[in-house]
Amino acid sequence: MNISIITYFLGWVLGIEGALMILPCVVAVIYQETSGFYIAGVALFGLIAGWLLAHRRPANTIFYAKEGFVSVALSWIVLSFVGAMPFYISGEIPMLEDAFFEVISGFTTTGASILSDVEALSKCMLMWRSFTHWIGGMGVLVFILAVLPMAGGYNMHIMRAESPGPSVGKLVPKVRATAKILYMIYFFMTVAMFFILLACRMPWFDALCISVGTAGTGGFGVVNASCGDYTVAQQAVTTIFMILFGVNFNAYYLLLIRKPKDAFGSEEVRSYLAIILASILLITWNIHRSFGSVFEAFHHAAFQVASIITTSGFSTVDFDVWPAFSRTILVTLMFVGACAGSTGGGMKVSRVVIAAKTVKKEISSLIHPRSVKVLKFEGKTIEHTVLRSINTYMVAYLLVFGLSVLLVSLDNFDPTSNFTAVAATLNNIGPGLAEVGPTCNFGGFSPFSKYVLMFDMLAGRLELFPMLVLFSPRTWMKE
Repeated sequence: MNISIITYFLGWVLGIEGALMILPCVVAVIYQETSGFYIAGVALFGLIAGWLLAHRRPANTIFYAKEGFVSVALSWIVLSFVGAMPFYISGEIPMLEDAFFEVISGFTTTGASILSDVEALSKCMLMWRSFTHWIGGMGVLVFILAVLPMAGGYNMHIMRAESPGPSVGKLVPKVRATAKILYMIYFFMTVAMFFILLACRMPWFDALCISVGTAGTGGFGVVNASCGDYTVAQQAVTTIFMILFGVNFNAYYLLLIRKPKDAFGSEEVRSYLAIILASILLITWNIHRSFGSVFEAFHHAAFQVASIITTSGFSTVDFDVWPAFSRTILVTLMFVGACAGSTGGGMKVSRVVIAAKTVKKEISSLIHPRSVKVLKFEGKTIEHTVLRSINTYMVAYLLVFGLSVLLVSLDNFDPTSNFTAVAATLNNIGPGLAEVGPTCNFGGFSPFSKYVLMFDMLAGRLELFPMLVLFSPRTWMKE
């Protein structure tokens, strides 16, 4: 285990987190809020601690898969703990586990909250709360790779450990250049959404928070009604950008290099858009009598489908009162999730499509035992290692999900609340149903259950294995 390179990365994480806290400090100055001093103090701590850990580059900067997974897992834990301090020491979220829960929910782009009154927070704290979505959306270590030159190609282990999806590849030969391209696309799409919302006359503070939250597919709102109080045009813009941020960023790179056929011809993207369209139409048909018009039903159905499948978690209405058919579709979308290589959570469309093809192949083999069929995805043969990794992920996912539901049920909430609470956190959604529905929060859970759900949020964001690796004794053994 190369401890020096892990410590070096932790130093960079702390330093960058401290630097990023400048934005909420600026908001505190604009609104003349004293809470900004707490953020500034934590930012200074992050900068100093980061410098102490990372000012001297280790002699050995080459690391392997084990170091990559451990670096990512520990970085996200440290990032979340330090990020929670402004809420805790300011007293705006007085319980440490609640502050930790809120910030982990932010960085993992989950959007699950323990707050019953969001508007009671100061503007600078609201800004920091929403900004954690943007920081965690693309991944803080991907950002580090964009600015920090490392030796060899071994930093691909960081990309694989932090980026969502069954497999991660390079857009260009160098990982550092790939990370830069990803962040450039991410940044410009966020800025574009911000200015479009301003053009739709959304207040600048709300537009900024909603833009960074949508970009990270997070879901923290700045008002108690989430997105319910905004205009139809503002909600429509948010719907469109939620869907766009759920697309594999490789598609946008292909558009940049003028390969639109390859971008729009992606099997995953086409499946993703087909699932969205089918879900919107089915829910619109099911709920149209509850609204004044079919258009209104379509509008809210589109917003909630986009919010759930991209794991954004915003809401315009209380979908917990919708018919069981519509709620079942939304719960199903929680598990499907967005595209691999996007900022969305869930199991990912690519895994679902490949799993469906595997089942179809097995059924065909039972009917025609002598037939030989090759599984293909995106026009390429699916390698055995990819199938094995998907199967392993699915098994690990079901085990973590089942154990989490069992542990959370100790709080004696109803099964729907327990099931959807775990589904909403492990898939990085935000709201669930019943006691954790869009008009409720997670504050009623015990500290123990909150820590279980915190683990689920981190495990879901990091594709399970970086967090599970920490619990393996062999990880810490000397080789």
